Amino acid sequence: MSEQDEFCNRGELFEALDDVPQNPEIAETIGDVINRRYHRRDVVRGMLGVAAISATIGPLTLAPGEAAAAEDRFPFRELNSGVDETHHVAEGYEAQVLLRWGDPVFADAPEFDPYRQSAKAQLRQFGYNNDFVGFIPLEGRDDRGLLCVNHEYTNEEVMFPKIGRQDNSKKDYSKDGAGGKDDPNPEFSAMTQVLAEVEMAAHGGTVIEIRRYGRIWKPVLTSAYNRRISALETEMTIDGPAAGNERMQTNADPSGRKVIGTINNCAGGITAWGTYLLAEENFRFYFWSDARVKDKEVCSGKATDSARRYGIGNRYYAWGKFTKDANLRRFNLEAEPNEPNRFGWIVEVDPMDPSSTPVKHTALGRFCHEGAESIVNKDGRVVLYSGDDTRFEYVYKFVSAGTFDPENREANKSLLSEGTLYVAKFESDGTAKWLPLVHGQGPLTKENGFDSQADVLIDARLAADRLGATCMDRPEDVQPNPKTGKVYVMLTNNKKRKDDDKDAANPRAKNLFGHIIEMTPPDGDHAATEFRWDILVQCGDPSDPKVEAKWHPDTSADGWFASPDNCAIDGEGRLWVSTDQGGNWPKTQKADGLYAVETDGAQRGRSKLFFRCPIGAELCGPYFTPDQQTLFVAVQHPGTDGTKSYERFGRASTFEDPATRWPDFDPDMPPRPSVIAITRKDGGKI
Repeated sequence: MSEQDEFCNRGELFEALDDVPQNPEIAETIGDVINRRYHRRDVVRGMLGVAAISATIGPLTLAPGEAAAAEDRFPFRELNSGVDETHHVAEGYEAQVLLRWGDPVFADAPEFDPYRQSAKAQLRQFGYNNDFVGFIPLEGRDDRGLLCVNHEYTNEEVMFPKIGRQDNSKKDYSKDGAGGKDDPNPEFSAMTQVLAEVEMAAHGGTVIEIRRYGRIWKPVLTSAYNRRISALETEMTIDGPAAGNERMQTNADPSGRKVIGTINNCAGGITAWGTYLLAEENFRFYFWSDARVKDKEVCSGKATDSARRYGIGNRYYAWGKFTKDANLRRFNLEAEPNEPNRFGWIVEVDPMDPSSTPVKHTALGRFCHEGAESIVNKDGRVVLYSGDDTRFEYVYKFVSAGTFDPENREANKSLLSEGTLYVAKFESDGTAKWLPLVHGQGPLTKENGFDSQADVLIDARLAADRLGATCMDRPEDVQPNPKTGKVYVMLTNNKKRKDDDKDAANPRAKNLFGHIIEMTPPDGDHAATEFRWDILVQCGDPSDPKVEAKWHPDTSADGWFASPDNCAIDGEGRLWVSTDQGGNWPKTQKADGLYAVETDGAQRGRSKLFFRCPIGAELCGPYFTPDQQTLFVAVQHPGTDGTKSYERFGRASTFEDPATRWPDFDPDMPPRPSVIAITRKDGGKI
């Protein structure tokens, strides 16, 4: 979202800030690479013809009529696209609201009262803005398990009474706000320490046991497994090469090995040994500065360069404003300049032991992690993929030093503590090279500002810059397919790509709609340092030649989508993609939703709409039970994004006056982020 757009809420503001590239080293982008690989003469605008699609997503070699006759591996009747105040699911399916913000996680949790919120109550209740959803079966059962849910961020304007955001449509968010007329968070004047602590309690994650009775899922509030993980009070251990480094040390933790809480947990993952991974994404938004980093060096030496590269030093949450409280003061850069270095990591939680201490794994690198999806490689090592969800940032993978032992769960919990982090460089010949981020190798030396492996990992972005990694269009989920061995990279959008990058190939200049890249490791070896890559789809409206979208020709007007975000691979190896358009949905006139996308055979590149969100919401998750009879999805920030463009409403949502009161539709309840369980009405597989 550009600075000319209108921002009604925290989510739209974050989208706007993601539009401001933090990477000054944009020498060769993925657009440059694709432009060299595919010549304009090979591509036809609109890209609905089979010959045109072959130029970008591989030859389909279809005989006349074969596309229509090809088997549909998603045999549901497609849902109609559109925008309204509630959710919709394909015919023959049922969508049950399972958990809402404020619902009890424990039997002794107080009843949710949005008018009288407290941190104490929120720590016993389901958190805000549910993003990643994972399911871990108990006793090998498909009808009983632990639901693991990330809580990404909070929207004060619809979360708290009398906080409604002012009209910020004329403000320039490409600058680091420092208060006054350009302060990007005018409601700070209404925020109190009490509300800030409620926000901190609403961040983090939830582990809760759920059981299925027939087709109905219910939380088990008396379960010994239930747990809330928060930014307010959950102590965590720091391990790996950066643990104990002087840049990780603070007044509260001179050891540099302990930290309270986790923030902005976007997508995540479930490991083969049954632990739950939370990915810290936009941690940069949480650190208050009494003066802008650009105007005053609140950090010294290399820390200043690092803060600038990560976009730290703004005022988007008020936590650091309350310096009399030590737990909030640490988010003030003047008080604790090293505190940002302790966020931006992957956190591992053992959901089977609610008394266990979560671990932040520094071996996996520090950046705006979207996703933490792993696979056990053919040689037994674990490979974990993650995107850096900011425009012009990179795609990473981590390869463990040790190997997975199916008989030793405890030993497996150290697999993410030691290994090699790589960043991707996409070549024009259809190969992708994985470049190791290892101190002392290539340019990652003391002469270039990296004194140790700790520096390389704390400043993974700076290290990737030095290696010449390929700048991507906002890489989000990176999902390996255990059935085929291929890896899917969701690239949400990048409208900041300049006009002189424009070509008929993917991605486009001012890329509003995003695309999906498919990577293929050689002989199924995810630890290999060279992959093949291809383009699965280029998103947007295929009927508009200016959009230059690329889909299978059978994709309907309801089936194409924009801004791929999260994804899942079901038990049959099929790809499901959820979308996050932010405030850009008026350009498609489609609410965000979940799409089934074919990746193989004659239907490759065809997409169908399965579920859609209420106005202003983003779809996250998704996750299947092992028997594939339940699909969990997360609907976050309902009633917020783009509501000024919603003709039935036409203004910014507030707690008192939201665009929708989904899912309760109760005049005394604000909109509530919720997790939904989708089942077939006949009880079969999704």
